[in-house]
Amino acid sequence: MTFQPVLPLSGIAGWALLKRTLPAQQAAFAQSPSLRRDEAAFRDRIGQITTADALIADRQVLSVALGAYGLDGDIANKAFLRKVLDEGTLAADALANRLADKAYRSFSATFGFGDFAVPRTVLSDFPDKVLERYRTLRFEAAVGQQNEDFRLALNAERELADLAGRGLGDDAAWFTIMGSPPLRKVFEVALGLPSRFGTLDIDRQLQVFRDKAADRLGITGISDFADRGVTDRLITRFLGQAALAAGPSASTPGAAALQILSGRSA
Repeated sequence: MTFQPVLPLSGIAGWALLKRTLPAQQAAFAQSPSLRRDEAAFRDRIGQITTADALIADRQVLSVALGAYGLDGDIANKAFLRKVLDEGTLAADALANRLADKAYRSFSATFGFGDFAVPRTVLSDFPDKVLERYRTLRFEAAVGQQNEDFRLALNAERELADLAGRGLGDDAAWFTIMGSPPLRKVFEVALGLPSRFGTLDIDRQLQVFRDKAADRLGITGISDFADRGVTDRLITRFLGQAALAAGPSASTPGAAALQILSGRSA
């Protein structure tokens, strides 16, 4: 039986409880029999997989590979995945570089089928790196089955810490956020951007993101997210705005207080 994350509360209080219990919950989730079977199969077979065709032909191993990048829904799109993997990431016009969702680029670059004469799958530490991501994202997905806002918050913590440490220029970092649907959603909600915002010219979107983040989060650039307190500020604002958008219910703990704070109380 797969361990299910314990999430008795929602909102900021629920997030605080999840963070306190996160190491124990992740450890319990990692012992789930189905997860362990998939990881064992990946570890056993990935070293012999040296082409995109071979990866796509092994559904169990492919499932782990896609799951490590949140791309599980593409498992049946074989021709598309083959093209993403075979074209690699070194050429500017490679498919993975042209897709809005940059998870495909990370997926292709990690396996290296289109970038190197010898793919990364034969490296001794390759299974450990992929499986660490797989466990993390599978846990986040399990959280998301109960509370999608918490899944997005966990993803934002992880991705922003990585992004802040890459040394990218600020424009490139913002475009990376804009090209990641989960990260983009967190910023759009936290900054109070309307649903039609995505229809604006891309350069205009960049300017709005930068200006709103400076005004509401007090940041001067994405490198500021190297400070965990800045990320906490973003997530707290995201969860608060998401709760307001969902609307309080009589059965939700703290609903009356939320109504008063949001100005909705009669």
